[in-house]
Amino acid sequence: MSLQVLLANGYRVILQPIIFLLFAVAFVIFFWGIVTSIRDSEDEKERAKGKQSILWGILGMVIMISVFGIIRIITGTIGVENPPQPNVNVAPNVTNSL
Repeated sequence: MSLQVLLANGYRVILQPIIFLLFAVAFVIFFWGIVTSIRDSEDEKERAKGKQSILWGILGMVIMISVFGIIRIITGTIGVENPPQPNVNVAPNVTNSL
């Protein structure tokens, strides 16, 4: 197994799911901030907490998109962008004899 294939598999199996998970967490925080701001629109203190959640959610999503882009630039630079995939047939070729 070459280093490029190893790095590509590590990126695809480990880093990419972590990045997507953290992006999803940031989106939930953002959405919860919107809900909190709307729900507690009369209470200035709770609305400020909602705005803070919105800000942190946006910041988290921007950071995750930036991390994803930086990793794509690095993998493209070292030539891991399109790694060769193993040729695995799930089912054998079966022809219809009718």
